[in-house]
Amino acid sequence: MLKNYFKTAWRGLLNSKVYSIINIGGLSIALGIGILLLWWVKGELSYDQFHAKADQIYRVNGGLGGEDGQQFGSYTVAPVATVAKRQIPGVLEGVRVAPSNEMSPFKVNGKSLVEEKAAFVDPAFFTLFDFDWVKGNPKQPFKDNQSVVLTESAALKYFGSADPIGKQLYSVPNKQSFVVSGLIRDFPDNSSLNYNLLFPINILANQYKGNPGDFWKSMDSDWGNWYTQTFIQVHPQANLAAIAKKLGDVHHASNKYDQVSIYRLQSLNDIHLYQPGGAPGAMQEVRMMGIVALILLAIGCINYVNLATARASQRAKEVSVRKVVGAGRRHLVGQFLAESALIFVIALLVAIVLIKTLESTYQELTGKTQPFSLADPQVWLVLIGALTFTLAIAGIYPALVLSSFEPLKVLRGKMATGGRKITFRQTLVVTQFAFSTALIVGTLVIGNQLRFLRERNLGYDRENTIGFWMTEEMAKHYDAVKTELMRQPGVTAVTSSNGNLLNINNSTGDTDWDGKKPNSMFIVRPMRVEKDFIKTFKLKMASGESFTGSKADSAHFILNETAVKNAGINDPIGKRFKLWQTEGTIIGVLKDFHMASMRAKVEPAVFFYRENNTFGRIYIKTVGRDIPQVITAAEQLWKKYSPDYPFEYKFMDDQFNDMYKSEQRTGRLFNFFASIAILVSCLGLFGLATFTAQQRTKEIGIRKALGASITGIIGLLSRDFLKLVVIGIVIASPIAWWTMDKWLAEFAYKIDIAWWVFVAAGLLAILIALLTVSFQSVKAALMNPVKSLRSE
Repeated sequence: MLKNYFKTAWRGLLNSKVYSIINIGGLSIALGIGILLLWWVKGELSYDQFHAKADQIYRVNGGLGGEDGQQFGSYTVAPVATVAKRQIPGVLEGVRVAPSNEMSPFKVNGKSLVEEKAAFVDPAFFTLFDFDWVKGNPKQPFKDNQSVVLTESAALKYFGSADPIGKQLYSVPNKQSFVVSGLIRDFPDNSSLNYNLLFPINILANQYKGNPGDFWKSMDSDWGNWYTQTFIQVHPQANLAAIAKKLGDVHHASNKYDQVSIYRLQSLNDIHLYQPGGAPGAMQEVRMMGIVALILLAIGCINYVNLATARASQRAKEVSVRKVVGAGRRHLVGQFLAESALIFVIALLVAIVLIKTLESTYQELTGKTQPFSLADPQVWLVLIGALTFTLAIAGIYPALVLSSFEPLKVLRGKMATGGRKITFRQTLVVTQFAFSTALIVGTLVIGNQLRFLRERNLGYDRENTIGFWMTEEMAKHYDAVKTELMRQPGVTAVTSSNGNLLNINNSTGDTDWDGKKPNSMFIVRPMRVEKDFIKTFKLKMASGESFTGSKADSAHFILNETAVKNAGINDPIGKRFKLWQTEGTIIGVLKDFHMASMRAKVEPAVFFYRENNTFGRIYIKTVGRDIPQVITAAEQLWKKYSPDYPFEYKFMDDQFNDMYKSEQRTGRLFNFFASIAILVSCLGLFGLATFTAQQRTKEIGIRKALGASITGIIGLLSRDFLKLVVIGIVIASPIAWWTMDKWLAEFAYKIDIAWWVFVAAGLLAILIALLTVSFQSVKAALMNPVKSLRSE
């Protein structure tokens, strides 16, 4: 019986080639691209879940609680892990991870290489987390403070194919050799932690001298500097809120100057998807792409249902004859489900070929490297899930419709078209183009927001500016370096700072000022700058004056507007301000400028100047001409003072673009998949228009014989579809507005969704539908009426 079902289904496909090509083509594209999107979504949701203890691991996020609400970040003070493990019930383990903030140069066999992904960790890091070991002992990863654990890619980079265990890695700035004590596999793509070199955290602990003048005597007593990520393993029945509160209480008791810091535990499984404070981060993109994937699969299903039910009249006699000769409805349903299953399986096979063809494009769009391998059980989980979903949605209804015909009425030629079936098909077309219109709106809004981010005035001039970190030796000769660079043609300014203007990583709450309320505190971003730094980047002064380079400037501070507002200082010029142990005076207020992604509001910042102090990062501003010569001159100076270091520089424009890689990737993904969804919608509409034109062949012939114009016939055939498209646009507009408004809410600085977006999306949807339908309409209208009537 089953064999006969599929045999009959195969013959049916061969007999209706146009129908088969449209159906299988539309389903293949919908399944292929939909599965790719679901594969991406699954990858995003799988972050950090490969750890056996993932459900028990939490990151401790530190923050401040104030009148303006709570503000959290991913870093804590160093003692949190130790205190949590030793003093708080329910905490089973505590681990610290302190990323190295600067690029570290290393030397191996006379070859100098720069490492950007290095960190200091507690030894328990390797037993709390499940990173695969190739060589070494995870229970004793570091033999001493001169040990280092490498990933396989790092070992290949530094030592080639040789066994790295026992070999030495020389740190140029520390003038110290480290012996490789362990080798682990590269961190997976779906890991929130990703490093190449891992050093014992005791190296940082030994940097505390314990001198009488030092405020913090040791790492475990330092409750003022926030520079480590803290992970704890918690007992399944432990009270997370109680643990967080206890950590805050210990913090307040240990640091009398800080009574406002608070803590929050974030599940390891949520770190990639949610921000430290709990607001959606990447989860918003995951939801959006998941919805697009389901929409794409739904459009493919709608196409199939529409085409299958549209052909009902053509198959009515076949069904009736089957019933007359004894076929029951159960057998007919089985027959039509077999047809659907055959079509969907063929479509899935074509979809797999499409996926493999587009795999490199997909990896480029998403930044993922995990291959779509049919040997991976997870791939089959997505494939079978998508096939089952679409077959269940699209296969059952047509089978029930086609098996419901009454044979006597059909064979007597009295079969009604089925008003309810037509209404259902119309509803599906409306739904289809509501989806398409919503996707067009999303594409326009995301594109406008990304354009807004690129073109918004950041409050400073980054054009034609080159930046790079100086070595200690080069920084000592900064004045000579600057003088030589200023002689180069096209160089307009050279300045420096101790941090990156586009990402000021340092933060502190160790500040004081006149009028400060008891127990009040806010986190400020401090940056040491050269005297002409503000002038070089054309930062605007709201009041006061800039640095002049005088000795008095060593006790002067310039705050941005947000810092002044958070401190609550009225008429700040001339007021006392203290940063760390330096008492000074506010001489200026800078207008706010964006020093990070515009997903976040401008943060408080303070700028200070120190005479005869070395800087970390140099900036070379040019007029845009002779840039190759400027880079060559900079490289020559680099080699003069830092021959052991590779020369690496970046344009500030490139750094700015790097900040929005996630948003740009989201935009590219959305545009690509939305275009595919609209294409599939058009394919279904084309198929429906084809069958409609075939069903109305006799009517068109009569109308032409009676004098109807070609334009009139085209309008007749197109009008009904365009009405449905317009209804879909009306339904989609408020839904699209609400969805995009939610997406934009994650940006502190964003566009307003303009009315013209919906008008443009609607007109584009109508144009797409009109072009799709008009091809068949024109073809039908140009047909010879004599031939049309004879064919009937």
